[in-house]
Amino acid sequence: MTPQTLPQYWLQQVQRYRGADKVATRQKERGIWRRFTWDDEYEQVRDFALGLEALGLQRGDRVVIIGDNDRENLWAALGIMSLGGVMTGVFTDVTPREVAYAIQYPGAVFVLAGDQEQVDKLLEIKDQVGEQVKKVIYWDDRGMWHYNDPWLMDFREVQKLGRAAAEREPDRFDQRIAQGKGEDIAMFCFTSGTTGLPKAAMITHANFIYESFALHEIDPRTPEDNYLSFIPMAWIGGAALDLGPHATHAVILNFAERPETVQANIREIAPDTLLYNSRLWETLVSSIQVRMKDATWFNRTLYRVFMPIGEKMADLRLAKKTPPIHLRLAYALGRVAVFKPLLSQYGLHKTRSAYTSGAALSPDVIRFFMAMGLPIRQIYGSTELTGGAIAHRGDDIKFESVGVPLPGAAMMISDEGEIYLTSGGLFAGYFEKPEASEEAIFVDDQSVRWFKTGDAGYIDEDGHLIYLDRMKDMIRLGTGDRYSPQYIEGRLKFSPYISHAMTIGDETKGYVTALITIDFDNVGRWAEGQGIAYTTYTDLSQKPEVYDLITQDVARVNRTLPEAARVRKFVLLHKEFDADEGEMTRTRKLRRRFLADRYADIIDALYADADQVHVRATVTYRDGREAVIDTTLRIQKLL
Repeated sequence: MTPQTLPQYWLQQVQRYRGADKVATRQKERGIWRRFTWDDEYEQVRDFALGLEALGLQRGDRVVIIGDNDRENLWAALGIMSLGGVMTGVFTDVTPREVAYAIQYPGAVFVLAGDQEQVDKLLEIKDQVGEQVKKVIYWDDRGMWHYNDPWLMDFREVQKLGRAAAEREPDRFDQRIAQGKGEDIAMFCFTSGTTGLPKAAMITHANFIYESFALHEIDPRTPEDNYLSFIPMAWIGGAALDLGPHATHAVILNFAERPETVQANIREIAPDTLLYNSRLWETLVSSIQVRMKDATWFNRTLYRVFMPIGEKMADLRLAKKTPPIHLRLAYALGRVAVFKPLLSQYGLHKTRSAYTSGAALSPDVIRFFMAMGLPIRQIYGSTELTGGAIAHRGDDIKFESVGVPLPGAAMMISDEGEIYLTSGGLFAGYFEKPEASEEAIFVDDQSVRWFKTGDAGYIDEDGHLIYLDRMKDMIRLGTGDRYSPQYIEGRLKFSPYISHAMTIGDETKGYVTALITIDFDNVGRWAEGQGIAYTTYTDLSQKPEVYDLITQDVARVNRTLPEAARVRKFVLLHKEFDADEGEMTRTRKLRRRFLADRYADIIDALYADADQVHVRATVTYRDGREAVIDTTLRIQKLL
């Protein structure tokens, strides 16, 4: 019988590799990669699931998981789903108030907390959620030996209960898995919340299975493929590429030792498939550029010689033209001498499939990696579509596009220019929000349900989807020209010295301006190389030399833009944009309306005849401390 749920597919893998000593998962611990076979994983998942059932979990119950990507996170998710429960992922950097919302809104009855930091958040809100949540289960007990609250329970203690249940009823776990249906809800995934409180999108097992097989069709997976799991499973992209391929195609999941060691662990694993969000790819470009500036004269020379050759090859490839023999030979030499050694420093030399999702990735970044021989393929979709519905395939990559529909998916553009998508990944609706669910869906004359993305775009002559920006963020200037803030911001962030940018402008303002935050690490290294002394982020950001440095990059971007869309003035902000202060979502998308209100005085100054603006602001740190920044920001004008 064809499996209908992720645990049913997963159980097939267990049965296929029973006794074969085949690796299912690995995790780095104390400097050593620990391996777990499919037999090991089955026991771990079974024991946790039956232990959770013994504690009172029933089919349809919601369980919140807040912790780093660890093997226990995976085993818990599979165990919850095996019992017909609903996994609800939460990002680890949320505040206690946000955790309370993530528990109360879906009505979670258990919470899994990765470590002491997350347990402390839950203890802080125990008076709000204590009656609803039966147990808080943690898996990393470092620093918690003196905790004696009976509300808390060790992951291994839950498994002990499960082992006893398995001894009494050996077939119970497999029977629970067999009861699952494709239409059962597998996961509640919170939307980004850019326009209000996050909604819980209900993702079914059938949604996950569709997504896994659709991606497999355009980019086949094998049981020998290695994937490093580090994108949070609270984000639909992380869950879809971790849980799905592992269950349906036996992809080996590897877990980093700690979040801080992810890059080192990627170098060791050299994964076959890699998903980075746009910010991680941008950071990687910055790191490579800075590394080459600090390299020896010989390596810098090789890079300067071969990078233009790589860019020419990328341009010809994108134009679907055959490069001349002399260029192919020169590029092959560049691959050996520069590109492959450089990619290997980041564990990317074996990567067959490199993907980006989330916020739009700058064409400059895609071209940069393609020049090095690593094609990055966009995946475009949303939480409500179980991640992706549109993707680049093979060599059919266009800088300006996000790709073509996945097998079984379709797209269309509304009369207003909004992108509508449908696929087997289309969600079941928002939990307990029927009006929002109805508003998000368009039903056509053929009774096909389409998700209204809220994004502006069009379909080009080759059938590629061109994403422009959020419908609400597309701006018309006084000249009548329309521009996409996100497009300009992506070009600006290609600079290794710019971490974020928010562009502003509408018909009342007449021209485009920008709020820019510097990349403190990269600008700091540059300043030290120039002999420029500084103390804090604020101090460094306002150095005249730093303004000159950023002005060069803004001017470079302006040369690629239509006259009306060029940035005429900008300010280097006194601090980074911060998700904890509500300035960004947890997936690092800018909350534009919030930022426009918070920095209204600075924006007003950008459109006045002023050379500077005074700022006095309170900054709240993650540990609760507050500090007051009192400074003057320079307004930089460009011709």
